[in-house]
Amino acid sequence: MTLPPELQLLIINATILAVAYLGIYPTLKPITIAKMMRVDLVLSCLSLVVAGGLFWNTGTRFSMLLFQTNWAVFALVTMMVMEYPLARWFMRKHGLSMFDDEE
Repeated sequence: MTLPPELQLLIINATILAVAYLGIYPTLKPITIAKMMRVDLVLSCLSLVVAGGLFWNTGTRFSMLLFQTNWAVFALVTMMVMEYPLARWFMRKHGLSMFDDEE
């Protein structure tokens, strides 16, 4: 049984985010937005590399509900959508804010 390509990338992104928010980010000392952003950039690139390894030059189209797209756009957009609630939860838990004036 093979999984649909969308589900494959969603599982890859979910795995990367689980490792990030349960393993990598909690071990950063001190935890800062800047450090999280650097790690997130590397993990987003990892998502693209894995997706590219699976779907580069295959012509596979990915459904974004309202439109079809390629693997790179699908991987980045779904990573951002999946990460938003995790980032909000993690930042609130650790007292972090994207803006200095928020306390």
